[in-house]
Amino acid sequence: MTKHKPAKQPSPRGTEEPPLVKWLLIALALGFCFVFLLLPLANVFAQTLPKGCAHWLRALVRHDFRAAIRLLIDYVRSIHASVLANPDSQAAIGLTLLVAAISVPLNVLFGLAASWAIAKFEFPAKSLLITLIDLPFSISPVVAGLMFVVLFGLQGLLGPWLEAHGLRIIFAVPGIVLATVFVTFPFVARELIPVMQATGSEQEQAALTLGANGWQTFWHVTLPSVKWGLLYGIILCNARAMGEFGAVSVVSGHITGKTDTMPLRVEKLYNEYDAPAAFAVASLLVLLALFPLAIKILMEWRQARRES
Repeated sequence: MTKHKPAKQPSPRGTEEPPLVKWLLIALALGFCFVFLLLPLANVFAQTLPKGCAHWLRALVRHDFRAAIRLLIDYVRSIHASVLANPDSQAAIGLTLLVAAISVPLNVLFGLAASWAIAKFEFPAKSLLITLIDLPFSISPVVAGLMFVVLFGLQGLLGPWLEAHGLRIIFAVPGIVLATVFVTFPFVARELIPVMQATGSEQEQAALTLGANGWQTFWHVTLPSVKWGLLYGIILCNARAMGEFGAVSVVSGHITGKTDTMPLRVEKLYNEYDAPAAFAVASLLVLLALFPLAIKILMEWRQARRES
């Protein structure tokens, strides 16, 4: 009887790239991140520090932590003098936080509903819904803002009716909220759809079989399984909502102290040759956008510690 030899398994090293290619790709990725991400970000804070970033780094290298702390205190004082003590900048900060506080929860609600429907059910308009979710990615924010002007502006489709009823959308807070919701529309849904598709629906079906209702199934089964995707979508949505410029610039009217968000305030200060104040507002905007990311990193670290 002829014995058949077992098929030889391919070596896993056959699918690996040579070390030179691997390190070249890593260096290329790190180089792009440094040049296009970290360097401009560091320059914003360097321009904001009263004596420049070099003094602060020199103090750290010499282990002169008192001097480094004093420089950070000077940075906080410069933020207070050029941003927090300025009524127009205060209004821009308040409006940015208000718009983010409205647009992010709305997109979270839509993202949860849309991703749940797309991942858990089959229906005829499923492809159309996915296409509509991706629509803001393919449209310029300036064009999106112009669409709202054409629709809600005084000379637009609904403009005369809104004017007759004393409602103002364009060049007011509602228009800024609408434009921000539009440009941040896909972020939460796009993060949750692949996560929900990967988890499947077996856990939900088991919970329903054991007697749980729809809300209990969502709260105790579905939400915990997608919490990291949801958190990452919220971070992206919040950062884009705070930093949106193109669409907001079209619908806001640039009314100082009323419809200027922080990105518009940065542009206005820089065009008025007040570079220190512009960089101060920009650095504060970066800190506000990165704050949720820091919370996410802390939560992941605590989760990893509990599991280890």
